[in-house]
Amino acid sequence: MPEVKSKQSKEKYDNVVPFIPDADFYFVKGTESFQKRKFDVAVKWMKKAIEYAPKNPLYHCQLSIVYTEIGAYHAANQLLTKVLQSSGDKYADCYYLLANNYAHLGLLNDAKKYAESYLTHEPDGDFYEEAHSLLEMLDFDDTEDDDNEWELEEEDELLIYQETIFNHMESLEWNKALPILEEMLVLFPEHKMIKHDYTQVLFKNGYEEDAITMELEMLMEDPNNLLSHMNLATFYFERENVEYKDHIQVLLNVYSIHEQQKLKIATTLARTNYYQDAYNRFKLLSKGKLKGHSSYYRWYSIAAFYIGNTAKAESLWDEGCGRHPLMKKETRPFN
Repeated sequence: MPEVKSKQSKEKYDNVVPFIPDADFYFVKGTESFQKRKFDVAVKWMKKAIEYAPKNPLYHCQLSIVYTEIGAYHAANQLLTKVLQSSGDKYADCYYLLANNYAHLGLLNDAKKYAESYLTHEPDGDFYEEAHSLLEMLDFDDTEDDDNEWELEEEDELLIYQETIFNHMESLEWNKALPILEEMLVLFPEHKMIKHDYTQVLFKNGYEEDAITMELEMLMEDPNNLLSHMNLATFYFERENVEYKDHIQVLLNVYSIHEQQKLKIATTLARTNYYQDAYNRFKLLSKGKLKGHSSYYRWYSIAAFYIGNTAKAESLWDEGCGRHPLMKKETRPFN
């Protein structure tokens, strides 16, 4: 009897086809995780699919969508730009996805260009309505010269610079950010967002008068520039100049549609001791889209503490330290 059982077992296992997962398997698992809103798991599966099939543009596009959902817009844009460089206009949807990401980042001129490019390549595409809605929302003044050509290679280079600056500023590494921003001002003079980052870093490196002068000049050119109001509110507050209140009043009347801009406003309110207003704004933010921002955890935690919600403050700080190890080196402000 034992011999018969052994033969039967052998025959049974001889007929088993070993399962070897391939790129499609990992892609499907990633898509399922994304649909269940398990974004961290989705990223792991998608990266595995790309590892098995690095030249498949679809996998790169889907990973970019996951990144967009968690607020990693720079990482998403890098993937999309590479797809366009390698596949040309075959994956024209990338233009719309880039436009959407740039809008979230507050780079509205770039958002407009990519939205228009999408409609040029796909006038009846799946994102036709979304692209038109985005352009209407941006409501640009078409006085700028639209004849300037923009190269994908230059955009890719800009994204790398932006990612580097983002990491330095989120980590409060002001001295490391300064020389890079000075280089960016020369390479990308048309990107006004760089100037606002530059004034922040200037101020933090001790060049306070220069930073304020630059922001005032930009505000004179565009009195509705929210970034100027945010920076000046912070600069004046830190110098104990009551003029910061004038800029805060402007921000209190603004409810942006862009997650990145909403975070900047909430952070500015917290930095200027408008803790209750800041806390109310932080509660409206999409946490899933801002996990990559240590400033979200840092200032939301501080605002929560100063309105008396100590448990919330501790929880946010602990979560921030878990996601951003550099925060562990910081002293808890409310201690």
